[in-house]
Amino acid sequence: MEDMGRMLILFGVLIVVIGGILLLISRLPGLGLGRLPGDITIQTGNISCFFPIVTSIILSIVLTILVQLAYWLSRR
Repeated sequence: MEDMGRMLILFGVLIVVIGGILLLISRLPGLGLGRLPGDITIQTGNISCFFPIVTSIILSIVLTILVQLAYWLSRR
C-alpha cells in the first residue's frame, strides 16, 4: 500500500511539472503549439470552439517517447 502511495505522489508531481512546462511553452513566441495546421477553430457569433488535434497528436508522441525512455532507463 505504501508503494502505491509513493507512485501516486510521483505521478502527481510529474503532472504538475508537465503542466508547468506546457504553460511556459505556450508563452514562448514562434513555437506555434496550438496554432498548427490541422488544429480546428470554429467561431460563430459569441461562441468559439478550439480543437487542437495535431497539437494533441504531437504531444502524445513526445510524451510516449519520454515515458518509454524513462521505462527503458529504469530497467537497466
